Amino acid sequence: MENLYGAHYYKLLSFKDNLEQKISRMEQTLEAFYGTNLIDHTMGRIKSEESVLEKCRKKNIEVTPDNIVANIRDIVGIRIVCTFVDDTFKVRDAIREFDDIKIIDEKDYISNAKPNGYRSYHMIVQNEEGYYAEIQIRTISMDTWAALEHDIKYKKDINVNKELITAELKRCADELASTDISMQTIRNMIYGQL
Repeated sequence: MENLYGAHYYKLLSFKDNLEQKISRMEQTLEAFYGTNLIDHTMGRIKSEESVLEKCRKKNIEVTPDNIVANIRDIVGIRIVCTFVDDTFKVRDAIREFDDIKIIDEKDYISNAKPNGYRSYHMIVQNEEGYYAEIQIRTISMDTWAALEHDIKYKKDINVNKELITAELKRCADELASTDISMQTIRNMIYGQL
């Protein structure tokens, strides 16, 4: 990947590592404040060469390190997986308080799911050096659905009705969203938050 990102590679890697460290410290702060851990797990990555090249092709971006870094805003990716829906918004609010990154864009696919049922909260952030990262915040249910949908979507040799698969995936997404709401309600009842 050093060849694809050129001199930017180690700076991108450093940005990812710094974000992961900040999120880890934030997680500890939130746990102390709320008395419970809001985050189940966090994952970070640098986008694979194959994925970046495909995105460059789709967006008609000339493949040079500078063009890639300037035009692809999810080379650095961080996924934060929370247990409950309300926790995703608490984590989002805490990230908004980071003082050394600028929030460029936010998309709330939790409150407004994509037509296929995808749910997650997306933030595009930028550090002081101008590098971008995408932070995705979602529940365990949302993360499970997204992983399965991704595997199915990119499976090349599907010999069944794709419309039926799409409809079933949407149904599953809706059922999982309903379960997330039920689990949130139960937690609120237990902790007297209703």
